[in-house]
Amino acid sequence: MNPRSITQREQNLIQLYAHCQFGMTPQQFYAKWDVTQEVIALICSRSKGTVGRWFSRGCTRRYPTANDLRHLALMDFLLEHFEEIPEELRNLLCSSRQNS
Repeated sequence: MNPRSITQREQNLIQLYAHCQFGMTPQQFYAKWDVTQEVIALICSRSKGTVGRWFSRGCTRRYPTANDLRHLALMDFLLEHFEEIPEELRNLLCSSRQNS
C-alpha cells in the first residue's frame, strides 16, 4: 500500500498546525474544570508528580511543554464542543483502536 501524496492544501494545513499557538495552561484548565491534578496528568500522559510540580512554587517547580499545553487546550475544546461534533467524526477522533 502506497502512502497518500501531500497536496498543496494539505501542506498548507500542516503549516497552519505547526505554527498554531493552541494551548491552555494547567492552571487555566484547573480553574475552568472541576478536575484533579491526577486527571490533568491523565490528559497529558504525565505522572502525578510531574503535574504537581507544575503547580508548585520554588526550586521544585517545573513547567509544562508546548505539547502538554496543546493536550489541555484540545481537551478543553472537546469538553466544550463534544455534542456539536458529528458522531462519525467523534468516532474517528476518539477511536479506541489504532489507525493504520
